[in-house]
Amino acid sequence: MNFLDKYAEEFARYDQLDQDFIDDDKIWAQLNKSENPSREDVRQVLKKAEQCVRLDPEETAILLQNKDETMLQEMFELAHQLKEEVYGDRIVFFAPLYISDECANNCLYCGFRSSNQAIHRKTLTMEELEQEVRIMIEEGQKRTVLVYGESPRTDIDFICDTVRKVYSVKTEHGAIRRANINCAPLTVEELKKLKDVGIGTYQVFQETYHHDTYRQVHPEGTIKGHYRWRLYCMDRAQEAGVDDNGIGVLFGLYDWRFEVMGLLYHTIHLEENFNGVGPHTISFPRITPAIGTPYSLNPRYAVSDADFKKLIAVLRLSVPYTGLICTAREPDHVRKEVIPLGVSQIDAGTRIGVGGYAQSQKANEMPDHEQFSIGDERSLDSIVKEICDMSYIPSFCTACYRAGRTGEQFMKVAKARFVHNFCLPNAMLTFKEYLQDYASEETRQKGERILQDNLAQFKDRANYAEITEKLNRIQEGERDLRF
Repeated sequence: MNFLDKYAEEFARYDQLDQDFIDDDKIWAQLNKSENPSREDVRQVLKKAEQCVRLDPEETAILLQNKDETMLQEMFELAHQLKEEVYGDRIVFFAPLYISDECANNCLYCGFRSSNQAIHRKTLTMEELEQEVRIMIEEGQKRTVLVYGESPRTDIDFICDTVRKVYSVKTEHGAIRRANINCAPLTVEELKKLKDVGIGTYQVFQETYHHDTYRQVHPEGTIKGHYRWRLYCMDRAQEAGVDDNGIGVLFGLYDWRFEVMGLLYHTIHLEENFNGVGPHTISFPRITPAIGTPYSLNPRYAVSDADFKKLIAVLRLSVPYTGLICTAREPDHVRKEVIPLGVSQIDAGTRIGVGGYAQSQKANEMPDHEQFSIGDERSLDSIVKEICDMSYIPSFCTACYRAGRTGEQFMKVAKARFVHNFCLPNAMLTFKEYLQDYASEETRQKGERILQDNLAQFKDRANYAEITEKLNRIQEGERDLRF
């Protein structure tokens, strides 16, 4: 059986649908109706957003079409406020780990596409994977997202084996505590296997929600060419019990306003069908150049920095309880500007080539045969230090996953703006570990001041003594303490 035949029955099931939950004409009608909204229109939407509830598409369209600078600043301020109310003064850190760049697809914008002769294909052996994980742990990483091309060589059994290997690697300073997965859409039975090996978040990005654009950039005859197979992958994940999901768009393939609406409609679809459980995270990378990939060099719908800031704020206002991920595709100055607009997670110390951590350590340079280029090449420690300078607390926490606060459990505490009561104490404990085991002296000094500032917030609370006691235990050498 070839790769496409394997999923033929699944494809046929979705082909029988009269329509899917993305209606292109309806989205454009809503955007066009809201063109140049008044200040009163925008303020009415912001008044609802203050309640930390999901916005309706018509309301999000008003925010997307707002061009009034005064109202834009009010949007930015409220987006910042909502992020603080839900997630607190913390930024969660992770790093991607690329395991294979072999891919049967031929997406026009991607350096891994099958027709690209400019890269040498590679899939890590288990020994090479262990080396990558050891390097990441010794740099201070505790959370990773494993990334795979879509190929018969990287089937579900291979993916599960790699997850087990990642969790098995231990060093003097610990281990990777949670592995998220960014891979191809899978069947329900395949997803059940992923659940059994203990993954964190399952990420699949639609890339673009616009039907015609999707067909143009994902050629027919490839598995990724089937729009609905990808669109409904999170439905299958929920059915399989994989209830912690991440969705996203590659901005630059089509009009950014349409894509934000698509993300919102995807969220609504999931919440309406799975007991209020929408995506745990939304990602919003922009196209960046990839070797041997002309399409990536001058995308027709490239998103300006100003519009990028706006779309992040609109996402935070529209789905205020969902984590927002800003990746290292963005240069450091852009990430510094957008973090206050609602971002809750970033990657740092990122290497995206297959074997990139070992290669970078050996050659002290970035691999050049990558899926795309990244804009923030700084070390983990440099970015941790900058986050401290911005008065945020870096977090390497994995407690929600390990305590079973995923899916419906997580959404309940996030929508109630209660999740930060778990997150901030756990962020402090994981940050204390980082400062003890990995930080440069300058970062350690700044980090200790951040810890003391955050600890002071709990002085009159019941858990102050317990937080202090756990911090002292970490100071004395204990690890992996959590609430």
